[in-house]
Amino acid sequence: MKSKSRIKLAVLLLLVISAGWVLLNGLSIGTYRVLPVKEAINYGLDLTGGVYVVLEAQDSEDDPVTDDKINRAIATIRQRIDGLGVSEPVIARQGDKRIRVSIPDIQDQQQALEIIGKTAQLEFLSPEGEVVITGAHVEDSNAIYQTNNLGIEEAVVSLKLNSEGTQAFAQATEEYLGQVIEIRLDGEVISAPVVNSVISDGEAVIQGMRNIEEAGNLAMLIRAGALPVQLDPVEIRSIGPTLGQDSFDKSVMGGMIGIALVLAFMLLYYRAPGFVACVSLGIYILLFLLTAALIGFTLTLPGIAGIILSIGMAVDANVIIFERIREELRLGKSLMPALDAGFRRGFTTIIDSNVTTLIAGVVLFALGSGSVRGFAVTLMIGIGLSLFTTLLITKRILKLFINTSLVNNKKMYGA
Repeated sequence: MKSKSRIKLAVLLLLVISAGWVLLNGLSIGTYRVLPVKEAINYGLDLTGGVYVVLEAQDSEDDPVTDDKINRAIATIRQRIDGLGVSEPVIARQGDKRIRVSIPDIQDQQQALEIIGKTAQLEFLSPEGEVVITGAHVEDSNAIYQTNNLGIEEAVVSLKLNSEGTQAFAQATEEYLGQVIEIRLDGEVISAPVVNSVISDGEAVIQGMRNIEEAGNLAMLIRAGALPVQLDPVEIRSIGPTLGQDSFDKSVMGGMIGIALVLAFMLLYYRAPGFVACVSLGIYILLFLLTAALIGFTLTLPGIAGIILSIGMAVDANVIIFERIREELRLGKSLMPALDAGFRRGFTTIIDSNVTTLIAGVVLFALGSGSVRGFAVTLMIGIGLSLFTTLLITKRILKLFINTSLVNNKKMYGA
């Protein structure tokens, strides 16, 4: 019995250490690769740096703001940002007329506003000022290099028109041969080419781009479509990557120091149960990181605060159990009966405290937004894992530890 328990305990410790190594460093087996947890978890704006913008939809007498327009505007903004290849942007409605946007890894505020706030209403106008085609007639748009009449390569936006646009553009280029067709974006002339030939293949280009990046941004705006309502910025701020990394490093360092101090206290004060609590807490942290990676959780500074708070609650639950075990041992019970009685007596207290905190987390998630919800998510995940590790894992490891007879002295258990 003793040897089996010792083998089980040794295997458990080996598994915990191995799982921790894999989570921290990753693992490659043939073509299958397990990413390190640092790469698997997404990071919020406050940790990676980026731009935070709040946009407000503008009413007009003949075109009021509606829920449908706000929802379509959010979809359009999301499509624009996705076109940039940015990972984990946060786009959410704020109140009745506002949209909150967080874009990681972008530092230029003006670039961010041009991407998400520009209405992007594209129009081709005849010499008489009549609309020939609009952005709605464009099936696809791309930034390419094209050789101009001087033999110089320049960046342009290539447009592919749909059937209706192709027909309308062919008629316009035939009618206005030798004349200028203006291309306007949100009322501003961005190009005014002279029609040199009839264009009937549905292919058009927009010239006048300063560089390929500008052409790419315009192509992306045209692909995503025009915003259904004018959006004006009411708040904009940027967070540098250095500041974000510094905040992350300090938060992680503070958390590691706090955890180390807690583990040292548990070992010194509770001795054998303290060692078990350290193993259980290690399992808790591994499960938390694994859960965060699997659900695609976005980590923020408030989220880190939620993690540290939930670790504190996990330790608190262990303290309650160990104090109950200590009381039972002082009444003269042997180790195993004292363990069972301690868990039984501490169960209600632990459930009550965790459930009340869980309710608070649910309320924060339901009523909060942004970073508040991130804090609530980490707190709720932490509470669930805390209950699991304290009431199941800690108890099983303690029983294994007692069955090994490595430490039989009651004083090592707090008696």
